[in-house]
Amino acid sequence: MNILIKPIITEKATADSELRNCYTFAVNTKANKVEIKKAVEAAYGVSVEKVRTINVRPERSTKYTKTGIQHGKTNAVKKAIVQLAEGEMIDLYSNM
Repeated sequence: MNILIKPIITEKATADSELRNCYTFAVNTKANKVEIKKAVEAAYGVSVEKVRTINVRPERSTKYTKTGIQHGKTNAVKKAIVQLAEGEMIDLYSNM
């Protein structure tokens, strides 16, 4: 099971990483906090203090077309906000 999907790089997440040393990742929906902590420590070689998770519900939409009503939804996503130990950082912009 691949736990870390991708880092989330938005204006809010970048400000959070600079001010509070917290990094945001999109993770597998079935992963728990312990698995996320081990995956970040193994992937980036840092020590993690705290992990907070957010389950983002799917957005539902309805379209009225000539053929009838079409219902759709986006995928559910789980986000993890990882706080690192003091003095450590992750360089998300380096080419690996």
